[in-house]
Amino acid sequence: MQAPAPATDELSAMPCEAFVEALDGIFEHSSWVARRAWRARPFDGIPALHQAMLDAVMQADPTEQLALIRAHPELAGAEAAQGTLTRASTEEQRGAGLDQCNADELARLQRLNTAYRERFDFPFIIAVKGLGRHQIVDAIEARLMNARATEIATCLREIGKIARFRLDARYAQG
Repeated sequence: MQAPAPATDELSAMPCEAFVEALDGIFEHSSWVARRAWRARPFDGIPALHQAMLDAVMQADPTEQLALIRAHPELAGAEAAQGTLTRASTEEQRGAGLDQCNADELARLQRLNTAYRERFDFPFIIAVKGLGRHQIVDAIEARLMNARATEIATCLREIGKIARFRLDARYAQG
């Protein structure tokens, strides 16, 4: 069992490296987001912490934003099949039923993932909490029609939603 997560006042008091460690995984493989958000301390709650992290992402240069997008795994992709997803990604994909795809659904999802990556040069990202696998497939199909700039902006918004879900799960007040 994990130790209870520190409240935002405790996070605010942490030195930078401890803060970054405490927020590991909120933004997939991208500790730089927490490192930059640390500068905005103190935080008066999870919404303020989340906003500081979003601000760090939106103030990042386009290369860093693209790297953040590319740090995310494909839905029901190779990492899921190999069991190398982060715990948070595994739970999120499982919650959306992506681990329950039959062979035809999985093949369709993989074809869509491939088409999306070929078109945009990064993985499809959506905050899957509250969605089912059929809604996710419909979203990929619809978003394949978007312009690349629209998709970059959409992915960054979805990453922000994912981060908020992860913050709420980790720091939920009991």
